[in-house]
Amino acid sequence: MPDSRIQPEVWKETIARVRAQIGEVIVGQHEVVEQLLWCIFAGGHALLEGIPGLGKTMLVRTVADSLDLSFSRIQFTPDLMPSDITGTQVLSFGNQGVTGMTFQSGPIFSSIVLADEINRATPKTQSALLEAMQEQTVTIGNDTHVLPKPFFVLATQNPLENEGTYPLPEAQLDRFLLKILVPYPNAEELKEIVRRTTSSHVSVASKQATGAELIEIQRGAKEVLVAEEVLDYAVKLLMMTHPEESSAPEDVRKYVRFGSGPRGVQSIISTGKVRAICQGRMHLSTGDIHAVAVPALRHRLFLNFEGQARGISTDHIVQGILNRLEGTV
Repeated sequence: MPDSRIQPEVWKETIARVRAQIGEVIVGQHEVVEQLLWCIFAGGHALLEGIPGLGKTMLVRTVADSLDLSFSRIQFTPDLMPSDITGTQVLSFGNQGVTGMTFQSGPIFSSIVLADEINRATPKTQSALLEAMQEQTVTIGNDTHVLPKPFFVLATQNPLENEGTYPLPEAQLDRFLLKILVPYPNAEELKEIVRRTTSSHVSVASKQATGAELIEIQRGAKEVLVAEEVLDYAVKLLMMTHPEESSAPEDVRKYVRFGSGPRGVQSIISTGKVRAICQGRMHLSTGDIHAVAVPALRHRLFLNFEGQARGISTDHIVQGILNRLEGTV
């Protein structure tokens, strides 16, 4: 008997409604929106990279509105302290002069947390997000507080300015399911952006799904079938990012210092499953792996000095591996 809880067509329609609603507010950026939805419905965190003014903040807020989730924005600056994110214990006065300590929660206690310009905060403050991103809890003193479910950190960073910034450590980068590059709009998109932002009408996304539906789809994505040969394909892709592997392409051996860790293939499989649901399928294909591999791995490869000096991009490295794999199928 088929499991009545598995409803790929219903889930596909729900994601399509959310996607369409975001398109009513955000001009263009179709690939960015698609990748962000893969990430959210897979239950992971996303790092959005792009120059200022491309609508990254509005995109995240629109996603929150479309999914009817609580939203908070944290503007990261060098003087931001960890307690400004997580919250702190404050002294409270009760009846008859009795005093005690009460926990005052910080902005991280929202379902969608926008960490704006995350690389402008010091490593100490950036590390305040690590426990939240991995365990979905916050520990203050001896007390552990559970964050709301669902919970996502959607962070942004500006690739142009390096002065006064603190690059994210590898351990924190690895906790982002996808790194999504936000491109500059084309001429027609720019005209539409001007029309929307200089008129009296302000577009606001309406609710198209609930947190409960989101969690249901996240659970459903885990039921997507992965054939052994498809899993082997994904693992082979990951292994080819390591320069010491005999199957690694020449560019990997020449320009890569460290390849991706296990979270890389976990990211590929989990986001690939959501892409399959977006197409109404309950099985993962190699096409899904090809579609999600670049955003899943671009922040998990670390180039050596020669690769950095030559301006080699990790996107180029991953795409070269995919091309080689495609030729062996």
